[in-house]
Amino acid sequence: MTTTFAGGTVSTRPIGRYLRQLGIDTQYSLLGLPLAVLTLPLCIAGFAVGVSTTIIWIGLPILVGTLFMARGFALLERYRIGAVLRRPIPHPAYRSTAGKSFMGKLVSPLADGQAWLDLLHGLIRLVPSLFAFVVTVVWWAVALAGLATPFYDWALPHPPENVELAELLGFGDTTFARITLNVLVGLIFAATLCPVVRGAALVEALFARALLSGVGELRQQVADANAARTVAQEQRTAAVSAEAVALRKLERDIHDGPQQRLVRLAMDLGRAEQQFGTDPDAARATVAEAIAQTRETLDELRALSRGIAPPILVDRGLQAALTALAGRCTVPVDLDAPLGERLDPAVESAAYFVVAEALTNVAKHSRASEVQVSVQRIETGLVVTVADDGVGGASLAKGHGLAGLDDRVRATGGVLAVDSPEGDGTRLTAALPL
Repeated sequence: MTTTFAGGTVSTRPIGRYLRQLGIDTQYSLLGLPLAVLTLPLCIAGFAVGVSTTIIWIGLPILVGTLFMARGFALLERYRIGAVLRRPIPHPAYRSTAGKSFMGKLVSPLADGQAWLDLLHGLIRLVPSLFAFVVTVVWWAVALAGLATPFYDWALPHPPENVELAELLGFGDTTFARITLNVLVGLIFAATLCPVVRGAALVEALFARALLSGVGELRQQVADANAARTVAQEQRTAAVSAEAVALRKLERDIHDGPQQRLVRLAMDLGRAEQQFGTDPDAARATVAEAIAQTRETLDELRALSRGIAPPILVDRGLQAALTALAGRCTVPVDLDAPLGERLDPAVESAAYFVVAEALTNVAKHSRASEVQVSVQRIETGLVVTVADDGVGGASLAKGHGLAGLDDRVRATGGVLAVDSPEGDGTRLTAALPL
């Protein structure tokens, strides 16, 4: 069985993978020593001549040329170790020379730490390359020579005075004992050929990686960590801002709605208390009006509680909650939300409030005749779209109604986009990660 990739066909059978990796590791170890033998004298000569002639300035271009030569060998080595480590090795960012003068471009490589690491690798790579070469050649030679003993043993001289390995180990001085022992040794080396050659290649490859891309990878990890920290800080700031906006809105709604009704209710009850002694009929009418005020206050409190944590969302999920939202909207809503399973509560809450706030804005400001709501689950998250045919002009800028909604979406790690040209409707899209 094979699996085809863009780069070719790779066998998925274990034996095929082992043999393929054995070939890669073997050629890497065998070619490493010739490259090291070529690189070492060139780097030594270039470095020595450049340093010794720096006093008369000609050494600077020689040193720079040596560094660029070492960079070329490093580029080749990064390509080679990628196959051994089974992943591409990133190329580090060298110091840029853009916009610099001729002298600046000449001196810039001398101040580049990675350039000197490339040169250092060229100077000392002979040690791991020699180790990997010797181990690989010895293991292949013993394995092949041992297994092939029956085919060439007859052609070797075996004088009586020659004490061979089989005789030293007490197996006797017979042809059968000699061949059997050699074949057994060959089998042992052949059985351990893959892990031993693999280990030798990894020693050389990891040494090269540490010098040629280790610093660059460390810098990239630090940059990624800083970027992740920045994103986390932005999300935390957005969450705090969204919470503050929600609390201010709740406070304003309570002040403008239930609080005013409760003040009037207290005044009506006080008036009814005074009327009971002089005009019971008027008192009963006042109490009836107070009861109506109480019902209206309860309705407003229920509406506000839905804005905090709608029970239907908690109990029955996002699809049922969106259906209820669409039913309460004063503008006809075409809802498409084929969600078969519950999602993370934070994602469901964010999606719900995106649709709720969008429908509220449509009802208040858009003068639309129809609104379409779509909630689609994709591989990476949830995409919520609310589109109307109203007057447009919506914006995410501070001071607009959607600014708080943008903070809420960013607090979950999502992205909110608004397309709202004047006179051509509004399309609001929120991408929420799962």
